[in-house]
Amino acid sequence: MADLDFFTIGQIVAPHGVRGDVRIYPDTDFPNRFLKMKYGYIDGKKYEVQSARLHKRVVLMKFVGVDDRNAAEKLLKKDLQVPREDLVPLKKGQHYIYDLIGSVVYDLEEHELGKLTDVLRTGSNDVYVVTADDGTETLFAAIPDVVKSVDAEAKRIVVDPPEWVDE
Repeated sequence: MADLDFFTIGQIVAPHGVRGDVRIYPDTDFPNRFLKMKYGYIDGKKYEVQSARLHKRVVLMKFVGVDDRNAAEKLLKKDLQVPREDLVPLKKGQHYIYDLIGSVVYDLEEHELGKLTDVLRTGSNDVYVVTADDGTETLFAAIPDVVKSVDAEAKRIVVDPPEWVDE
């Protein structure tokens, strides 16, 4: 089990009721995935999912063996994770953020601008944070006019920087 890569899909934010249910804030573009889950991992321990339902902006989930509010409270502020093989398959051209972090970012003339160190989720579009060797950060909107190509396997991204970006 130690060789499994775990990926966070939500955070337990509160107990729900007195029977051990928890409220989970989803950290995924696929909230319906919770409805089909058979198990998840919390602090590396496997928990079987007894039931799950969507409620407003959270997921209400019940784990086998978590049978009262006290047991549910012990899970507060913990991440709910799944192994890589349980991730939702993506369409062509889509990438998981953690597969992009660390990618080297180049401009159209093949000048290295830095490494992708973070992706900010703004709601309208993601924003790539690119950190140069000297520590300066540049933000790029993750839109087709700016991001020209992404090769997650080669850890390589090509961007067309806006005019205001100093090169």
